[in-house]
Amino acid sequence: MNLTLKIWRQTGPNDKGGLVTYQVSDISPDMSFLEMLDVLNEELNAKGEEPIAFDSDCREGICGMCGLMISGHAHGPERTTTCQLHMRSFSDGETITVEPWRAEAFPIVRDLVVDRGAFDRIIQSGGYISANTGAAPDAHAAPVPKPAADRAFMAAECIGCGACVAACPNASGMLFMGAKITHLGELPQGQPERDARVVSMVNQHDHEGFGGCTNIGACSQACPKGIPQDVISQLNKDLRTALKHGH
Repeated sequence: MNLTLKIWRQTGPNDKGGLVTYQVSDISPDMSFLEMLDVLNEELNAKGEEPIAFDSDCREGICGMCGLMISGHAHGPERTTTCQLHMRSFSDGETITVEPWRAEAFPIVRDLVVDRGAFDRIIQSGGYISANTGAAPDAHAAPVPKPAADRAFMAAECIGCGACVAACPNASGMLFMGAKITHLGELPQGQPERDARVVSMVNQHDHEGFGGCTNIGACSQACPKGIPQDVISQLNKDLRTALKHGH
């Protein structure tokens, strides 16, 4: 495959950036998108040019590090992570535009790398269970209804990649936060801090500069793990309950 790539280059957070055009050739359809970028970087290194900075870690669709806007779509045209997107999803001769996540709460560090520390700070504000539960309990020591357990597992699949924020016209992080609220709120261990958790996380979300949710649904469509939009409804329900309780 021969491709034209228009890639966002920016040397630092306070520098002016822009799209730079590159040509790549003999790309295997079986390569992942990141492997294709690796090939381009090897060519740039060979020419003595600065390679393109982008995030990746596990390259197995688990860590959420590899988020890119690819031709206007979070993670690209397929519902998967960028590292699991293969070049067979594109056509020979196609022009592909590659940009970083665009959100005030995700400032650009360099090229395609953004700082997603805002998600970490939201989790630090309340997305955890602080009670010391001691050693691991027996499997069925704390009875949990299967529908609740299934929903908790579903919500816990969120990998915090930020695709929901990138796809949302308001750059809202509510799907991410709703997933965290739901997976802890469905389990017995999450009940003691349930009210304080949702209030603290929502306050941190707003403080970080994320936008508000207007129920467009682009977040759920872009989510590589298929987190449903109803976790946002759960978040709003928990927030209303917490405010009624005086939190």
